[in-house]
Amino acid sequence: MPTYIILGQFTQKGIEEIKGNKERLESSANLAKSLGGEMTAFYYTIGRYDYVAFVEGVDLDSALKGLLMTGMGGYVRTETLVAFPAEKGNEIIKGIPG
Repeated sequence: MPTYIILGQFTQKGIEEIKGNKERLESSANLAKSLGGEMTAFYYTIGRYDYVAFVEGVDLDSALKGLLMTGMGGYVRTETLVAFPAEKGNEIIKGIPG
C-alpha cells in the first residue's frame, strides 16, 4: 500500500481554534484507521507548512475520501504526496525501455 506524506497548513479558523488541535489530530488518526490505514507519524513544523503527517496502508480512493473529510472541517489545507520506497522506484525505473 502507498505511503502518503501530507503537508498541512492551518486556516484562519484552525489558528483561532488551535487549542482543540490535539483532539482533531486524534480524530484524524482514527479516521485513517477507519479507512484501513495508520497515521505513523505527525510533526509540527516551522516554515511554509505547519505540520507533516505520514499515513500508510490506505488505497487512493480511501485517501481522497479521508483528505476531503478532513478538509470539510475548515481547520486545515493540505498538499499530499504519494511516496514509493526506493526499492519500488528502482523496479519501476528498470522497466523503462531504452
